[in-house]
Amino acid sequence: MDGTVRLEVVENVAELVIDRPAKHNAVTPAMAAELVAHAHRIDEDGAIRAVLLRGAGTRAFCAGSDLNALARYPDAWSFRNRVAYEAAIRSIRKPVVAALKGWALGGGMEMALAADLRIAARSTRIGFPEVTRGWVGGGGASQMLPRLIGYGQAMRLLLTGEQIDAEEALRLGIVEQVVEDGAEEETARTICRRLAGFSPVAVQAVKAAVRQALEAPLSAGLAYENEMNVLCFAAGDHHEGIRAFAEKRDAVFRR
Repeated sequence: MDGTVRLEVVENVAELVIDRPAKHNAVTPAMAAELVAHAHRIDEDGAIRAVLLRGAGTRAFCAGSDLNALARYPDAWSFRNRVAYEAAIRSIRKPVVAALKGWALGGGMEMALAADLRIAARSTRIGFPEVTRGWVGGGGASQMLPRLIGYGQAMRLLLTGEQIDAEEALRLGIVEQVVEDGAEEETARTICRRLAGFSPVAVQAVKAAVRQALEAPLSAGLAYENEMNVLCFAAGDHHEGIRAFAEKRDAVFRR
């Protein structure tokens, strides 16, 4: 089987599953196209409020692009115009939580960097081996890693291609939480369920504002944040939040 990408929706949480366990969930061009299609569906479906990104099987989150498929591009121009599966994850407006285990390498780890939160099993091995094979990763590692962990540590990982374990990734700030093996998916799923219970307008506004902070100068970022706040008030979900606070209960956002 060449592999596929499955989209499973349970209540308000979508699970995006990279399903090619026999090949460490390495992504083929066909799977990349599926990721793009699923990302569009996630954004269009108002019932979906949070996304869990995970790999099938027990040995890997995702080992990156299928190298045999990379070798089949006829020329550099064709490769330039490939479907960018990492960008598909980055384009999702709703919060994305990645559950990492085993191998999380190259383009697979770039997908994880495109998510908003990363939960890693203790056995996770993280690396960006592209330089050892003669190229630079094209899915965002050179841009996202310095923003997460600083120039020096990003250069260490990207220039050497060396792998690190989950505990070092936590210390550096690449992942947000390390859990025991087998607990990563349910931990990430619990986070997704919690996020899905909040106002979808507020959650997406938070994501948009923080993403803006990665690109804009402070003055522009502050102005954008204020506009996101105004948008939330215009949407009206704050009325339920205030009522719930006054009534000492959890807010129920039905949008």
